[in-house]
Amino acid sequence: MSTSNPDQSRGPAGQLLASLRGLVATAIETGRTRLELLTVEVQEELHRTARMLLLGLIAVLAASAGVLFAGLTVIFAFWDTHRILASALVTGAFSLVAAIAAFQVRSRLASRPPFLQGTLAELVQDEGRLRDGSP
Repeated sequence: MSTSNPDQSRGPAGQLLASLRGLVATAIETGRTRLELLTVEVQEELHRTARMLLLGLIAVLAASAGVLFAGLTVIFAFWDTHRILASALVTGAFSLVAAIAAFQVRSRLASRPPFLQGTLAELVQDEGRLRDGSP
């Protein structure tokens, strides 16, 4: 009794074992794919965060120097006549700019997409497919 399919020669238990191996292999492949997606998303987020921090640091340093010298220029220009008023106005302007910047940062942090959004969406799709039994 010679057959061309080796699973048939092992009987139902062999076919079941082969099916289970295929299922485990598919699960491992799906898990590996999801981990690769997770890795890509984490790397993208790290690069984006590092770039934002570097640009933010450069902007803060340059703006701080410019604003400091502008404020000193205003104070020195009014030194003989209204130095207290000039100092108060410069301080108020700096405080206003700091408040606006703080609100902008808070707004941007609140509106950014959730971390690992793509990976979570794929996992939800995988769960739905497994529950429905569709490929």
